Parts: sequence; structure tokens; C-alpha cells
Amino acid sequence: MDVAEAYDDSFGIEVILPEGGKTAPCCPHGPTLLFEKVSKGGEEGRRFYACSACRDRKDCSFFQWEDDKVSEARLLAREAENRSKRPPFSQQEYCTRFRKFASLSLDEKKFCQDCQLLLLPRERDAHSSHRCAAVTASQLRRPSVLLRPLDNKKSNAQYLFTDRSSHFLLDTLAGLGYTKVLCVGTPRLQELIKLRNLENKHEPMKSLLLDIDFRYAQFYSQDEFCHYNMFNHHFFGGEASSAVMQAFLRECDGEKVVMVADPPFGGLVKPLANSFSLISQTWRKLQSSESSNVDMPMMWIFPYFFEPRILECLSSFTMLDYQVDYDNHPLYKHGKTGRKQSPVRLFTNICPRDVVLPKDEGYRFCSVCQRYVWSLNKHCAKCNVCPSKDGREWKHCSTCEKCVKPSWKHCQTCGRCALPDHPCGQGKGKEGCFNCGSLQHKRKACPLKDTHRSRHRSNAKSGGKNLSQHPLYKPKAKRKSGAARRAKKMAAQAV
Repeated sequence: MDVAEAYDDSFGIEVILPEGGKTAPCCPHGPTLLFEKVSKGGEEGRRFYACSACRDRKDCSFFQWEDDKVSEARLLAREAENRSKRPPFSQQEYCTRFRKFASLSLDEKKFCQDCQLLLLPRERDAHSSHRCAAVTASQLRRPSVLLRPLDNKKSNAQYLFTDRSSHFLLDTLAGLGYTKVLCVGTPRLQELIKLRNLENKHEPMKSLLLDIDFRYAQFYSQDEFCHYNMFNHHFFGGEASSAVMQAFLRECDGEKVVMVADPPFGGLVKPLANSFSLISQTWRKLQSSESSNVDMPMMWIFPYFFEPRILECLSSFTMLDYQVDYDNHPLYKHGKTGRKQSPVRLFTNICPRDVVLPKDEGYRFCSVCQRYVWSLNKHCAKCNVCPSKDGREWKHCSTCEKCVKPSWKHCQTCGRCALPDHPCGQGKGKEGCFNCGSLQHKRKACPLKDTHRSRHRSNAKSGGKNLSQHPLYKPKAKRKSGAARRAKKMAAQAV
């Protein structure tokens, strides 16, 4: 069974965050996440564990029903597989290797492009048939340029900030007085901080990179890098790595810490928000009593269309208009117009008024909204907000009583604004609540949505296993195309 696969239109998948004391089984990416199949009508769905970092079982094949009895032989085989997927060296070994590598003469410094490894002299023979290249001092300071970016969109795709975005972020944070930056999945930002410190032209800053890509351990000390999975808040180095982060989060002598996170865009918002909240809780415990009710300052970089999900999890966040762009992404570039502009934005709990966006790039300050916005994001007097999310100028619909995208038109049949060629009659809200069928709300606002979950907990406590509550699962059939599923849905509604 594929976690990302829907068996039919009557099922959905929901993440169940860890509950007190229950230990999840582990895959090579750390503790797995618990998922639940949500069926129409609020029927209790069966729960299963799957990888936190990979959406495709081709990348991580772990799957286990929550109520499965796992044999000792299977547990041993699983542990052996997890060990086989570990990095070739420990963090301490990587640090020792880097010190030795740095002491080599320029003509002795070689990098294996096939293995993505800095080579010591005694290892060259073993890599003689591989593509190897010389390494300069400047390349060692920019590992994100030397390393080949990971490109699996369903697990760990790496899109790297352009210099424009990196400098803006760092200038902004420095201007706000932050002296320590926790870089979660942002290797370019870590590099720029270290490069600026070498120049001695700015106030020195400290940084700690948390990243699932263990290759970066080759270039940094144990106090500068931790192998980390942001989807399950797992430190692969155990308590030692966790202690490194805690020491970094401690503020002394006027230091100010901020977190900047750039997760894979295909990642689930709910577990990411949970991990960031846990980091904030750790930070809060380390501060004085005056900061006991304050959240850690954060910037979460993510596409604008995830705004509702992020704000549902982290209500103190605000989405800013700044367009983040990437060197190695074909579309997420700054300066393009229309729909080709980068959809990636900054979500932050820092006061929006304090984040000054560059006027020379087309941003302006809205005195009503008290924040900087894109030049085409015109303030609407009726909505009393600068409404645009995608960089285009939105228009107000008097019937809907809100601003909508410029390409949308009001449809009298559907009673809402939509694209002119939308499938009429499938208006928003026509299907009602996925859980109880009511047309007055959606499943997330359903007062009965947690009913079956509480039944599940009570059954678990009593030790009973009611197999009749679980639907019968047919063998996996070939998944229908999106067009086929929509056609089936339209046919059912026409009857």
C-alpha cells in the first residue's frame, strides 16, 4: 500500500501527532508518523505507520498497521536495514576527516563527485574509477555549490536560495538585532553567515545548521551542524546532537536567537509545525522567566497556497509578500511577471511592520495594514486589507464580498467566483462536510470529527480489538487518473 495513494474518493489521510509516551517504530529516517484513513460519514479508520520524510514507498518502503504484532525476526531485519542506511561516518569522524583534509596541500585536495565525498590521500585508489575533481578553498566555504543538490520532489528535494534572497534574509535578521541563526534546511544561509564573519565588515553572527542531508557534516564542526529530520524532530546523533541545539538556543550576554526554516515543499504542514513548536518550547525553557510566555522568533519559507494550513497550526504567524527565489528551480525566480513569479513566501511570528521589504524591488509600505506589500497588492477599502497572495492585483467581488484573483469571474450557478471554464455546478461547499455531510461546514470545523478518535483511544486503553470496525481492504488496484476520477465524480452528481 502506498501512503500517498487514495483507494477511492471516499477516503482521506490524516496525520496523528505523537501522544504521550507512545513510541513509534523507526525507519532509516527516524521515528515514523502515525496516519489514519478518514472515511466519509465519520467511520473509524484504520491507522498505520509510515515514513515521516518520504511520500513515495520507492524512497522508503516502511509500512506497518498500528495494531500489527511485529515478530522478533522482522524487528531484527528492520534494525539491520536501518543500520545499512546510516552515513558512512559518524559526526565526530567527519570532523576529524575535515581537519585532515584542510591540512592537505592544494593539489592533494580531491572530491569524489560520484560518492559526494572529500577524499583523504589513502582513499584515492579506491575511487580511481570515479569522477574526482580538485577542491579550492572557496569551494570548501560553499559546500552547497560543491555538492550535487538532491532532487527527489517527494522526499528531500533541495532548492537553494539565490544570493539575492540569502542577503535579504541575513540583512533583515541582522537589522532586527539577531546574533544567532538556527538554520533548519537552509545551507545557503549558513554559508553566507560564515563568509560574512570572515570579511569582518559586519557584526559577527553564530549559526547552527539542522539538515537531513548528512553530506554537510563533512564541512562543519559538531557545533555547526546536526543531522536532523524536521518532519519528526529527530536528531540522528541522539542526545549529543540535541544537546548541541539546546546550547545554541541559550541566550547569554544580550544574544538573540531566530530560526529560519526552508522545508521541502511537498512536506506535510502539520508535522513540520509540530517540530517547530517543539523547538520553540525548548528555547522558551532556556530563557528567563520574563520570556516564559513568548514564542521563539521564526521564519518559515513555504509557498503562499499553504497559508491556511500554516495559520491553522501556528496562529501567531503572518504571511509576508516577499518573493523568495532559488538558483536551481526553473520557475521560482524573482522578477518574472504574472503566474511565473515565485510563489514562495515568508511566514513569520516577527511583527510584519519590522520586516522591511526592499523598495527598489517593488515593495511599498501600507500604512493601513502596517506591513510592506508588493506594488500590485493594492489595498481594498471594502475588505480593509491588501488581499493579493500570488503577486497579481486582485479585484473585489461585491456579490462574494471579498477580493478574488483577476482571472476569476462570478458564477451565478455556483454562487461564487471561479475560472470562466470551471466545471459548473460543483461549487465550493456543495459536497459539504466530509465527516458528517452537513453543508454548513467542512470536516476540519466539524464538531464530530474527533468522536471516532476518542473511541479509538478508549478501545486501545481497554485492550480490545474490534476488527469489525476496520473496513475490508481490497488488493491494490491500478490507480485511476485524475481525469477518470473527476469524470466518475461528475457522473455520480448528475444522477
